[in-house]
Amino acid sequence: DTSELCPGFKDVDAFVKYGLGTVVSATKASAGLPQAGDEYDFYRSFTGFQDFCESQGDNLLRCMSQIMKHHGCRSHMMNQNTLTGQEDRFDLMVDSNDAILERVGILLDEADGVNRTQGPVMPAGFQPPKIVVSSWNRKGSGSGGRSEMFRLLHAKNVARPQLKFKEKVDNSNTPFIPKIFIKPNAVKPLPSYFTNKQMHKEKPEDLDVPAALADFIHQQRTQENVVDMCAHPYQYELDHLMIPESLLSKSEPQLYKPVAETKCSFITTLEELAALNEKLCQLSEFAVDLEHHSYRSFLGITCLMQISTREEDFIIDTLELRSEMYILNEAFTDPAIVKVFHGADSDIEWLQRDFGLYVVRLFDTHQASRALNLARHSLDHLLTHFCNVASDKRYQLADWRIRPLPEEMVQYARADTHYLLYIYDCVRAQLLDFNHGQPGLLKSVWDRSRDISLKKYMKPIFTEESYLELQRKQKKSFNTQQLAAFRLLFAWRDKLARQEDESTGYVLPTHMMIKISEELPKEPQGIIACCNPVPPLVRQQVNELHLLVQQAREMPLLKAEIAAQKKKGLTPIGKNQNTLFGPHDTSRVSEGDLHHFSSDAELPEGRGLLFSDDEQKMEIDVSETSGLMAAAQITLFEETETPKSQSLSVAQRKARRIEETFENPFRMYLPSEDIHVNQNAKFDPSSKIFEISKKWKLLSVEQQQQELEAKRKAKQEAKEQAKKATEERKKAKQSYQESLQNVATVRQQAAESTKGGGTKRERVSSEVGESSPKPKKKQLKCAEKTETASQDTFKPFDYSQSDLKVFAAGTRPKNNTQFDPNQQERDFKKKPPKGQKSSCGPGGRSMSYLAGKSERGFRHNWPKR
Repeated sequence: DTSELCPGFKDVDAFVKYGLGTVVSATKASAGLPQAGDEYDFYRSFTGFQDFCESQGDNLLRCMSQIMKHHGCRSHMMNQNTLTGQEDRFDLMVDSNDAILERVGILLDEADGVNRTQGPVMPAGFQPPKIVVSSWNRKGSGSGGRSEMFRLLHAKNVARPQLKFKEKVDNSNTPFIPKIFIKPNAVKPLPSYFTNKQMHKEKPEDLDVPAALADFIHQQRTQENVVDMCAHPYQYELDHLMIPESLLSKSEPQLYKPVAETKCSFITTLEELAALNEKLCQLSEFAVDLEHHSYRSFLGITCLMQISTREEDFIIDTLELRSEMYILNEAFTDPAIVKVFHGADSDIEWLQRDFGLYVVRLFDTHQASRALNLARHSLDHLLTHFCNVASDKRYQLADWRIRPLPEEMVQYARADTHYLLYIYDCVRAQLLDFNHGQPGLLKSVWDRSRDISLKKYMKPIFTEESYLELQRKQKKSFNTQQLAAFRLLFAWRDKLARQEDESTGYVLPTHMMIKISEELPKEPQGIIACCNPVPPLVRQQVNELHLLVQQAREMPLLKAEIAAQKKKGLTPIGKNQNTLFGPHDTSRVSEGDLHHFSSDAELPEGRGLLFSDDEQKMEIDVSETSGLMAAAQITLFEETETPKSQSLSVAQRKARRIEETFENPFRMYLPSEDIHVNQNAKFDPSSKIFEISKKWKLLSVEQQQQELEAKRKAKQEAKEQAKKATEERKKAKQSYQESLQNVATVRQQAAESTKGGGTKRERVSSEVGESSPKPKKKQLKCAEKTETASQDTFKPFDYSQSDLKVFAAGTRPKNNTQFDPNQQERDFKKKPPKGQKSSCGPGGRSMSYLAGKSERGFRHNWPKR
């Protein structure tokens, strides 16, 4: 009997088959559980279901803990806080899965015979120390041959030398101003602006202002009109530089000294630099070269300067002596001393930018190599061709900010200038021999070298169209959204690079920026995925980049071409004279040869026929018509006719406008109309292409103009109607006032009546007990005026004729015909009961107030319903 693999399983296949069936059944059972949400909450409300879930959950957690213990993982699945227990359990499960699957992979590889010599498994995050290979630990070959090649590209954790500079680096978006303030060997003196530069830079209010802006402020403050503020300081000297005969004549090349026998000095102090300047001023020629670093600086840094004479080599630490390098201008601008460079185009600009150094009497061996038509023009080829020396370019891309410099890098920098003076002698002799002893070719090299020394350093200036130049160089075609993203990312990269003093390639390389612009990720993780490896500043500013990409995605997409005017009907095609193309090929036919029929032309229109059985005779005299319009029944290029917008509903009209914005997929097969779309028109709101791009959101310009015209007409009509109404009111008011002018007032009529009558109407005496109605106040006043006017003397009233019985108590006057508001209303139909007095008081008593008793609020005073 064979031994079993596990209890109940004969071999591995049986165990795998059983395990697969168990997993499938468990998956099916899990799919039958209530879904998360309302369904689960409904089942959870039952106590039996809740208890069952808790018990099964505890069993599952217990099983998972046992499996984790078996594999050596953390297994605290049961003892968790109630608040964060679920998250902690999930993290434990993920870590355990990773460990188990990694172990499974290792075991499977071992079973297949892979990775048998696998090294020890390191913990996560552990990195073995890297061994830096240099001269003290380089592996030498056993045969005594050349040592192994190695490259020291970049040094990590190097202190930024910009922090030690006395003068802060100016990364502002302003033009470069020359740093020179002393002009040795001058034929034309330096302008006063440069000589007083140190004085006006010390003003405290200009400390936080960029250098170029501070210079402009000082110019405006002192009212100095410096026309040549940005001009080359040695422009006049170089333009009037004459080449002596000794430099145009042939001389024997002076062989270089061996490197081992030549002294090399590393200059790091001001005293050593001043001593070097004194030595250089006594020579007739010397060679110069620079080592530059541009990856961790926006404008770049000149890290090293190599100078070689016939007898000695010098290496200057320009990071330490950056602010004192200007003293070398005494030797560099001396026209009697030849300065030999190789490929000085960049070196001249770096000297101006960092040190304020200028070169007069420059000889460029690169220009001499081009004039000699050598196979290659690099310094490596010149060393091999003239000196038979194999140059070592392993440190060409090294980080020259490293201090102290390794010995290998020092030797590499020294070799760039050690042989350059001998090459200078050789190329001068060959230039004369090449031109049969005539100095014309040599003189042309001197002139080209002088033109190089006239170059001026120009700072990179950011403009709104700077990104277009980079896009043209990359030869990428973007749509509107991608171009907007590229523009925003370019501006963000330039701004951050200037602030952090980092190169644009360090902030965001160009190929990564193009990748992000093409993909337009919807999430920040997508931006990270487009960058491999991820730049540090991109990881820090990923949220800001995500906002820029979202802003670009909101831009509307423009169509590939302008929608052409719809042409309905058939276009007759003339007979093609070229036999190479078919009768239906209109790509070689000009638009002037085609007969266009507009839809407004009064041409007979026939129904398009698809099958011969549906043919119907058309009662049209074809001879009288120059063209025939027929609407195709089935077509690829023509749009189907739709009813007029007047008979359509609002929703149908909107749907029709949306359908009109879709581009015809077969438009590419139609003849082009040679429509040139200007790129600037795509961003010009007044252009037609911009209107088409916005058609999804805005109405057409014509419809907007029609609506505006209708509104304007409506406003004018309303104004005219209002104007007419006001004029009519004014006329009515004027006519009314004119009609009132001839009408006499009441007072005027009364005065005329008094004048006309002469005597006043006498008042009739009333009977006893009658009271006359009271005259009005206006009438009393008028009467008093007339009485005073008519009577000159006062006459007392005669009371003998009056009846005084009305004032006696107990007497009742007759009913007064005048209405008294203080007298209570009396019901004459009902008589008061006996023994009760009538509630109505005497006629002369006022009912507005009764002394000592108030009847307000009593039952009998309430109003009747």
